[in-house]
Amino acid sequence: RPLSFTAVGVLLGAALGLVLWRGIPDEVASPGTVPGAPEFTPVVGPLVGSLAPDFSARSLDGPSIRLSELRGRAVVLNFWATWCAPCRAEMPLLDERSRAWAERGLIILGANFDEPEEDVRAFRDELGLSFPLLLDPGGEIQSLYRVIGYPTTYFIDAEGVIRAVHLGVMDEAQLDGYLADLGLV
Repeated sequence: RPLSFTAVGVLLGAALGLVLWRGIPDEVASPGTVPGAPEFTPVVGPLVGSLAPDFSARSLDGPSIRLSELRGRAVVLNFWATWCAPCRAEMPLLDERSRAWAERGLIILGANFDEPEEDVRAFRDELGLSFPLLLDPGGEIQSLYRVIGYPTTYFIDAEGVIRAVHLGVMDEAQLDGYLADLGLV
């Protein structure tokens, strides 16, 4: 005698419940890599070796800064947010390098995404930051650079070419390595 729709539904529901209760086996959930296959790296933003996208943004202290007008100087463009703990952790190091390496032609810019100016100002004052903080109220710069997380830092040489991109917090050795790659050592 054929099973009724209700019985089929109960059996399917029980099977689904069992799978969810026991979990999906690792070999099904994460197949791993195929031997010999090329490694995949997702494209986050503009590519290393390409010209950095130009933008103009107002700094927290008033004047607008246009990236292309900084040609001739190495630029570290750091995307951050006031609520980001890793951003807060690396800011003192960025500020120290900004002060110490300015004579070598380094400029560090911090681009903040869509936070109230008073919050950005309070963050700067609390940490005693001296490098320019850019306001990006509409997220145009972040979109241009396809920022997907904080902090994200672009290292741009004196010709305006992106030489490196770092996702996440940097330690002193990492930052100094990137600065050396910009020819600042």
